[in-house]
Amino acid sequence: MYGELSYLEYKPRPHPDRSAQVQAHAAQLQIDLIRLPAYSPDFMPVEALWRWLREDVTYLHCHASPEELIGRVKAFQDNINRSPWEVADRL
Repeated sequence: MYGELSYLEYKPRPHPDRSAQVQAHAAQLQIDLIRLPAYSPDFMPVEALWRWLREDVTYLHCHASPEELIGRVKAFQDNINRSPWEVADRL
C-alpha cells in the first residue's frame, strides 16, 4: 500500500504492455491499484434467481398495470420462500 488513495477497477486488466506503465504511474503518484475479479453471472446465485423470476413472471406476459406485476412478483417470492429446498436445487 502506498498512500491514502486507492483506485478500484472492475474490468479486465489493461493490455500487458500498458499494465507495467499504469502500475509505474500509479506508484509514482502513490495510488493503490486494486483490481477486482471480472464479473461472471455464472458464479452469482442471484443471477439465477433473477432469471427464474423472469421466466415465471414476465416471459411472454405483458402486465396490465404496475400493481399486477408487483403482485405477481410477491406471489413468486411467497412461493419460493415456502420451498427453500426447491430454491437450493434450482440455484
